[in-house]
Amino acid sequence: MKKRIVVALGGNALGNTLQEQMQAAKTTAKAIAGLIEAGNEVVIAHGNGPQVGMINLAMEAAANANANSPGVPLSVCVAMSQGYIGYDLQNALREELHRRGHNISVACLITQTVVDAADPAFKNPTKPIGTFYSAEEAKKMQQQGLAMMEDAGRGWRRVVASPKPTDIVEKETISAILNAGQVVIAVGGGGIPVVEEGGQLKGISAVVDKDFASAKLAEIVDADFLIILTAVEKVAVNFRKENEQWLDTLTLKEAQHYINQGQFAPGSMLPKVEAAMQFTASKPGRKSLITLLEKAEEGIAGKTGTIIMQ
Repeated sequence: MKKRIVVALGGNALGNTLQEQMQAAKTTAKAIAGLIEAGNEVVIAHGNGPQVGMINLAMEAAANANANSPGVPLSVCVAMSQGYIGYDLQNALREELHRRGHNISVACLITQTVVDAADPAFKNPTKPIGTFYSAEEAKKMQQQGLAMMEDAGRGWRRVVASPKPTDIVEKETISAILNAGQVVIAVGGGGIPVVEEGGQLKGISAVVDKDFASAKLAEIVDADFLIILTAVEKVAVNFRKENEQWLDTLTLKEAQHYINQGQFAPGSMLPKVEAAMQFTASKPGRKSLITLLEKAEEGIAGKTGTIIMQ
């Protein structure tokens, strides 16, 4: 039966260079084309952690080297990442669908995500962006005033504020594209973070977590399924320990129990599980799936991945 699905693609799966990203987009397109070919309505969201960090550093370097190169706000860096990541994904998916004989339009929509200016996240930066650094490199960056954190045993990364999304500005446009039988790429990098001031939208220095933005979008467009794609096939408890256990299903109650135990790493699996819980709890009958990109179709069929259910 046809489903409306929001697919959240991890930014780290898109490579570290433009060439790697183009190749990764082609791999991604094959998996997502299978979901579309099965008759599902699909919205694609993507992360931008490595990419927005590189853009931000490049803009800062240019401003420091040349007085005529103004600094660029982080919100604008997010917009830039939406454009160049979406460009590759859009073309790769369009080509894959045409190769399979489907004349389906794919559009990348520059998307703004509304956040609360009073969100406590602004006082506690937690969202990793950019490349990984050694402990020594991170210490030097901290001395320069940058917030850094160790990221799930993979190294140190810069962190910025990550407020929760409250609304998606372009929600009506996204729904219209879906209702027209087309595919839309939206809330890239969690969306451009904006606050509402006097009836106007103002960009703010932050990066919205793409999984929470995807969950919010899935709620708004009345999706049946939220698929969060990551680097592992299933969610695990006691991860990388002798008693490691991979989970086929998680009820909301079980997931909260494991969160209370500290089973899921902040900045890694924790926001994915929390976002999946948020969408699943938003309406009866909704489910979320956390799995590998290559396993998305099998996961929808209940053959693999971790299903978060009510």
